[in-house]
Amino acid sequence: MTTPILSIRNLTVEIPTRHGILRPVDNVSYDIGKGEILGVVGESGAGKSMAGNAVIGLLSPPAHIAHGEIHVNGQRVDHLHGDPMRRLRGKEIGMVFQDPLTSLNPLLRIGDQLTETILAHLDVSRAQAEERAIQALDEVGIPGARERINSYPHEFSGGMRQRVVIALALCAEPSLIIADEPTTALDVSVQAQIIALLKDLCRERGTAVMLITHDMGVIAEAADRVAVMYAGKLVELGPVRDVLTTPRHPYTDGLMGSTPLASRGKDRLHQIPGAMPRLDALPTGCAFHPRCPFVQEKCRHDPAPVLTDGTGAACWYPLDKKAEVA
Repeated sequence: MTTPILSIRNLTVEIPTRHGILRPVDNVSYDIGKGEILGVVGESGAGKSMAGNAVIGLLSPPAHIAHGEIHVNGQRVDHLHGDPMRRLRGKEIGMVFQDPLTSLNPLLRIGDQLTETILAHLDVSRAQAEERAIQALDEVGIPGARERINSYPHEFSGGMRQRVVIALALCAEPSLIIADEPTTALDVSVQAQIIALLKDLCRERGTAVMLITHDMGVIAEAADRVAVMYAGKLVELGPVRDVLTTPRHPYTDGLMGSTPLASRGKDRLHQIPGAMPRLDALPTGCAFHPRCPFVQEKCRHDPAPVLTDGTGAACWYPLDKKAEVA
């Protein structure tokens, strides 16, 4: 079996506080293969961005990886710090953030930022690095790349800046891209362009993408598989078509019912009652049980099953079984 580009096993991130230890990521496991887009979805606070930050080594203290392992191309990376992790970023892992202005230095030309990244990770001359930078801009659809390479970030529109950030993430030819809400700040037409760009890069380069978003529409359009997170835990994992059309976890079903695409033809969008619990006030049993329309007594006391690999839902009574317990 082919080694996955990214393999996360039993990952737990902890944050010590005066009131106890918080676990924004709790015993999460999944893989991303070559050329695959895995959509990681959930409400704000579900732990999806924290998992991405753990992979690339950008956890802000006192947050730290307490348990589990992270492998990139078969190499364990969760224990790396300092220079070894900095060498890994860019060369093996690229990052695309939600707001491109936070990723680009406003005082430096686009070309200087791209060239600096290429020289830091690849054994090429400055002239070769400049040509690679132009090629990277051209690949992500920046018109007139050879002329625009001397422009500053503020001279680009929001959509073009996001393309530049993607070029910056790709210029050292990493095998994994972590895209954290890459389309949220963009209008719908530009969102579609960025999604198409990510899909093309996966197909042509074999790049693996961890696509973090709260937008089920983006997941439906871009992802090959989807991982659904709730209160730090992975609650459902599977092929995007299966998860979106026949969700097994009640939380996934609620997310789908709250999107216009899934609710087409209905008078009102479905709303999940209540709110996600705070990490310092998690309920006993399954964390979703106070909001679940199918809750049973077992759900209130026993912890939900742990979803470790493959396809399925971390639920005592998945939706394809609910008729048996109704």
